[in-house]
Amino acid sequence: MLLTVENLSKAYGDNQVLNQVSLTLAAGQKLGLVGANGVGKSTLLKIVVGEVQPDAGQVRIAPGAEIGYLSQVLEAAEDQTIQELILAAQGELVRVEARLRALEEAMAAANGNLDTLLAEYGHLSDLFERRGGYDLEHRLDAVLAGLQVDHLPRDRRIGTLSGGEKSRVGLAALLLAAPDLLLLDEPTNHLDFAALAWLEGYLASVQGGLLVVSHDRHFLNQTVSAIVEIDEHSKQAKHYAGSYDFYAQVKAQERVKWEESYWKQQEEIWELRKQIKTKAHQVGHNRPPRDRDKFLHYFKEQQVADTVSRNIRSAEEKLRRIEEDPIPKPPKLLEISPDFDPATLASHVALSAVDIHKRYGSQVVLDGVSLDIAAGSRVVMVGPNGAGKSTLLRILAGLEAPDAGHVGVAPSVVLGYLDQEQAMLDPQQTVYEAYRGGRIGEWEELKAELLSYGLFTYPDLGKEVGTLSVGQQRKLQLALLMAARANLLLLDEPTNHISLDVLEEFEQALTGFRGPVVAVSHDRRFIQRFADEIWEVRGGRLIRYLGGWEEYGGQ
Repeated sequence: MLLTVENLSKAYGDNQVLNQVSLTLAAGQKLGLVGANGVGKSTLLKIVVGEVQPDAGQVRIAPGAEIGYLSQVLEAAEDQTIQELILAAQGELVRVEARLRALEEAMAAANGNLDTLLAEYGHLSDLFERRGGYDLEHRLDAVLAGLQVDHLPRDRRIGTLSGGEKSRVGLAALLLAAPDLLLLDEPTNHLDFAALAWLEGYLASVQGGLLVVSHDRHFLNQTVSAIVEIDEHSKQAKHYAGSYDFYAQVKAQERVKWEESYWKQQEEIWELRKQIKTKAHQVGHNRPPRDRDKFLHYFKEQQVADTVSRNIRSAEEKLRRIEEDPIPKPPKLLEISPDFDPATLASHVALSAVDIHKRYGSQVVLDGVSLDIAAGSRVVMVGPNGAGKSTLLRILAGLEAPDAGHVGVAPSVVLGYLDQEQAMLDPQQTVYEAYRGGRIGEWEELKAELLSYGLFTYPDLGKEVGTLSVGQQRKLQLALLMAARANLLLLDEPTNHISLDVLEEFEQALTGFRGPVVAVSHDRRFIQRFADEIWEVRGGRLIRYLGGWEEYGGQ
């Protein structure tokens, strides 16, 4: 077995993120790791590679197996060059190659028995070939081109790269190292369609093991053969054989059973409390004897009282056991229900842009872009990384000024904007403080409103935003978006960092949203389900596909 995780537990203060998690992964096996934001998926990967120590349990890795780990944020030194990062990631291959050369020299100079040298040489040669050492230069070109970073100079320093470029360079370096076990934490966040398709094909050919945390449902369907979920409540691992679609189907069935079990238990609690109250009332209100046989009446009365007392104690004990470990109430499904009536708009156009130009230095990002967003628009913006999609969205939201051109917003429009990098959140505020913002309202009222979304629990409200996981910060952004009561949504990569359970519900909520929506996204499943129109930003221009994904070609 390549990887064995046994009864792993980890808590941060009172926050239990993993509870006796167990899983195994064999060579060649590919597993998807999913679960609600904050349950410990990234923590589990960090424990496996030794960055975090567990409170209990153990991790066993096959002797001699090399692990490659991609975190959500590239942790290379900012002054390190791309070439230095790639060479550092190939450290094991470099050492193996150096030992092979040394063995060749030793065998050439040896006069006696070569059996020991030949055995070691054969073993290392097989290892070097298995990890792609003999075609490293060819793989280097293919991987850098596949992840669309081959245009970057190898002597360019990591600190000068954009967030997306850092992520793709880090992934390229890891894949080139060809470890026995790949641990990938959200590898698809900064990949466009072409890079995603290339990565799916590359991982399909990898002979080693793969454990990947991802919110991209199409990617999971293409790359893994089983799903491991960290349960939000028990914090334990649940195994589902098959693709993501199969997992989603089973989870939907589990949700129905969960709701049925919860309400059945609530009914049982109500009956037990009623029984305890009724029986106690019965004991205290026995009628006086109607005959003169006091002893017989007393005897019968005691029998009845004993029976009633036993029944009360039995009901109390049953109620106690239920209340010690109750079935948690299924969270309310997400809703986005703004006060929006398209008829109140002065025209059918909610927002328009005319001849928008934008450049950064010598790079022209937007070159004369014009558009109209109608009252019922469902638009997804696509395009290569760096094409200017996020820039255009910020300009439409009024957060960035164009070099030339004009944006017009209908008077009745209330904009809701979701940024990709959580830059608009204050890490020093608590969750409740960030949610309240400048709004007027009582603590209890706003608290109940936030909790009603099903995104946070009561203890979460006092946590500082800076201590939350990236996924939990994304959930806070969604809560703020719903609280804004906006009637036009501008969303930059709305499905990034959202756990799959929340993602499915968020999509349903967006589908029921009555106002126009413009989203930047690389999530193929989201685009297929949601987009009525696709706008491609390429070469500074905007190309419209009014037939949605089908017309765009499913690239």
